[in-house]
Amino acid sequence: MTQSDTIFALSSGQGRAGVAVIRVSGPAAGTAIHALTGAPPGPPRLMVLRDIRDGAGATIDKAMVAWFAAPRSVTGEDVAEVHVHGGRAVVAAVLDALSKIAGCRPADAGDFTRRAFDNGKLDLTQVEGLADLIDADTEGQRRQALRQVNGALGLLYESWRARLMRALAHLEADIDFPDEDLPDHLPDALRGDLDALALEMRAHLNDAGIGERTRDGFHVVIVGAPNVGKSSIINRLAKRNAAIVAATAGTTRDVVEVQLDIAGLPVTLADTAGLRDAGDAIEREGVRRAHQRSAEADLRIAVFDATTWPQRDAATAALVDDATIVVVNKSDLAPACDVGAALAVSATTGAGIDALIAALTERVRAAADAATDAPPITRLRHRRAVQESHDALTRARGANAAELRAEDMRLAARALGRITGRVDVEDLLDVIFKDFCIGK
Repeated sequence: MTQSDTIFALSSGQGRAGVAVIRVSGPAAGTAIHALTGAPPGPPRLMVLRDIRDGAGATIDKAMVAWFAAPRSVTGEDVAEVHVHGGRAVVAAVLDALSKIAGCRPADAGDFTRRAFDNGKLDLTQVEGLADLIDADTEGQRRQALRQVNGALGLLYESWRARLMRALAHLEADIDFPDEDLPDHLPDALRGDLDALALEMRAHLNDAGIGERTRDGFHVVIVGAPNVGKSSIINRLAKRNAAIVAATAGTTRDVVEVQLDIAGLPVTLADTAGLRDAGDAIEREGVRRAHQRSAEADLRIAVFDATTWPQRDAATAALVDDATIVVVNKSDLAPACDVGAALAVSATTGAGIDALIAALTERVRAAADAATDAPPITRLRHRRAVQESHDALTRARGANAAELRAEDMRLAARALGRITGRVDVEDLLDVIFKDFCIGK
């Protein structure tokens, strides 16, 4: 299976549909179209109406066919798209006819994108952005992924790498040709360039993880004592019965999660076991997990009981900080309760739930707005590479010998090159492409 093969796959979604798009890429793409239609491909980037026939000459369907000649195609190879009616039988018949054409084979997951990368149509950050775009569930995820697909993140890293390589070239010229008529004070100018670049990298790393949180989701955990109404609140927020509600203390033993779309961003909301000195081993494990999830969360909702307010259970109160929304539930049972800056809600009647949603939205949106105009880091792989580059650059700025400075600058540039796929990425490629769907 090499790029001498011509690959084909259904690129639109599986199942019954009005239109199905079958994509063909490789050196035999033109031959495949001729075999299917009895005529060569039409002019590039122009849809033509053709009858699609099987190997015996029987008509399968009437379709629109588009031709994209190399290198001006999504993969950089000759590419054809066949737009047929989306019935399963039609699609199956076309795919079967393609499989009988010499040099053609069904595409594996990620094959088309892998060829786009190999042919220089996409860098690795764009490949990862494309995967994120396919998986995007919220508007915020879509915007971030599209920005990455359009090359914003790759351009940032490549601009840093170009500046490092230019500075390295000047430094090596100073090392190799000390007697030549080079600009005076070259090392001083170099130090200023490296200082500025290090500041940019540090600001990029200090982004509060907004890119990763937009991609993977904000994590919000509900904490509180048993029977304060945590499960009822999560059911209200989820608008379904996600968690079991009962008067018996300790009903929630494990973490119950629901997925929400808040302000166009993905939010994972977790209900946890009531915080108390648990009696049995299972409940103790639930309380331990509650504390663990609270420590890991981006935001907490601490729930207290209006019927005992302002008395607060110590275990929950100990978790309240700047990353906490304080909620006083059961306000319908204590209508005269003054909750101060906290939010008074009733999970039973729904009173105050809109205010809680508004507070959640404000917190999530504020975290998203904390990002700079620069494209954010979206993966741990990027963060580690940028940190590695920054560390090497820091060593270079402090090196006493020019040769040591040059070596650290090379390492810094190499780390950035691994993000976009310019160097040392063969071991990464199978990992990155394995999660793509067939036909992409």
